[in-house]
Amino acid sequence: METTEHGSMDLEHAGHLGTPGHRGIHRGGLEEKNEHKDKREESKSSGSGSQQAREPEIPIPDNMEQLKKALEDTIGLGKSFEVQIREMIIGKKHVALLFLSVFAKDASLTEILKRLTYLEPDCLVDHDTLQMFLESYVPAVQIKKTSSFAGMIDEVLVGNTAFYLEGESAVLIIDAKQYPSRNPEQPSLEKVVRGSQDGFTETLIANVALIRRRLRDPKLRFEMLKVGRRTQTDVCIGYIDDIANTKLVESIRDKIKAIDIDGIPLADKQLEEMMIDVSWSPFPLVRYTERPDVVASQLLDGSVTVIVDTSPSAILLPTTYFDLVQHAEENRQNPFMGTYMRWVRFIGIIASLFLMPLWFLFNERQALKPDWLWFVGADNVGQIPLILQFIIAEIGVDLLRLAAVHTPAPLVTAMTLLSAILIGDIAVKTGLFINEVILYMAVSAIGMFATPSYELGLANRIIRLGLLISVFFFHEIGFVIGTTFVFLYLAFERSFNAPYLWPFLPFNGKAFLAILVRQSMPENKERTSIFKTKKSRKQPA
Repeated sequence: METTEHGSMDLEHAGHLGTPGHRGIHRGGLEEKNEHKDKREESKSSGSGSQQAREPEIPIPDNMEQLKKALEDTIGLGKSFEVQIREMIIGKKHVALLFLSVFAKDASLTEILKRLTYLEPDCLVDHDTLQMFLESYVPAVQIKKTSSFAGMIDEVLVGNTAFYLEGESAVLIIDAKQYPSRNPEQPSLEKVVRGSQDGFTETLIANVALIRRRLRDPKLRFEMLKVGRRTQTDVCIGYIDDIANTKLVESIRDKIKAIDIDGIPLADKQLEEMMIDVSWSPFPLVRYTERPDVVASQLLDGSVTVIVDTSPSAILLPTTYFDLVQHAEENRQNPFMGTYMRWVRFIGIIASLFLMPLWFLFNERQALKPDWLWFVGADNVGQIPLILQFIIAEIGVDLLRLAAVHTPAPLVTAMTLLSAILIGDIAVKTGLFINEVILYMAVSAIGMFATPSYELGLANRIIRLGLLISVFFFHEIGFVIGTTFVFLYLAFERSFNAPYLWPFLPFNGKAFLAILVRQSMPENKERTSIFKTKKSRKQPA
């Protein structure tokens, strides 16, 4: 596995959201130029949601042995193998480097130590020796000074290196780290025939770089926050300053800062649940994407993205139901073919929702069936009631999907095809199932997998199952009431105060036409009005 250097943004975090024990400090604006400013910043309380009282600030010991003892008590120096301290005598000064060996970039630290060994004792006679190291002697691009013990621990846990000089109650924080990372690869859920084949990785800095490569706008902003008292997970908010709605950005920022939790080791999904009260709603209220070109396009439209470290996907806010059925492939073809592909996808999504319930309704109530649907229905219902056949088939498709996830990659295709064919064929031949159930279940499953949003596809499956049960108990009344309930539920749903069914409700004719027909670039001159952007036009009138 390759490693990638964690870049400059880690030294510019906007602030912490709460840390355990001795780490309960606030580090807003970490580019302090002198020790006095550093102390003023560190004396502030952290902006956690509960605004808990913080312990008094602990200074950095100016004695090496005292420092080691404090490190043993806080981060397990001598017990945890990756916590390392490298002691040296440089210019008759006792110095030490504190770092985590799993994150340390050996080449950078070796070069720093090599340069420092050339120092003569008479070079270190100034009354502020540590400041001399900062300004003149440590060959590092990113370096800062801090006098906070908790701040030093936080930086070391991020992967930075602390340069300690005995007799000084401050340290230098050197950004010389690297994180395990894989190369950008084609997204597994948003593949395109033509277009870029790079997708997000688990490293936040790499993901920001992929977006920056496509958006060289000086107004593009990436604000870094931290979430989790224990995980201290990096969370990045991205937006274009002179386009995005300021209130939307502030709302997202405030919601993230208000999170007070031990940690979010599962990254963006846990962050979403802490930001949005999703309760038991099956529908996704945020849009996930693994494609940096999709994020760049949405940022130009006025959207806001949230990127969480260790997650290979980004969150786009706000979102609507119709945003979730868009796919990058439509914009990689000409407008005619893009519109055709969009309509094929719409038909697949509609079929995944209503095909099985309607067939079941017409089979149960033959009088409702139009003459031109003479072929709909089954003469023989099999040994199992139809409703149970549909439920078992739904569960069977889910089992196949789960089995495919846990099956080694070379065997996935063979396993899923053989399982589907053999099980379906045997079930029909033994009389347990009928052919129509297998047929319509297969068509509905194809429509679900054709849904660009994986989360929306799962939600549509639950709605389909609910409509089947409603039809079983109440026939046509159940279908009408179930469909109406789902429609009203979506009509009242909101994503960051954006109507979920926009532009259908409230109706916006121009925007709705853009949903139905893929516009060419010369025609796409205005941004989506739902974002309430500062600048509405993308091209001159």
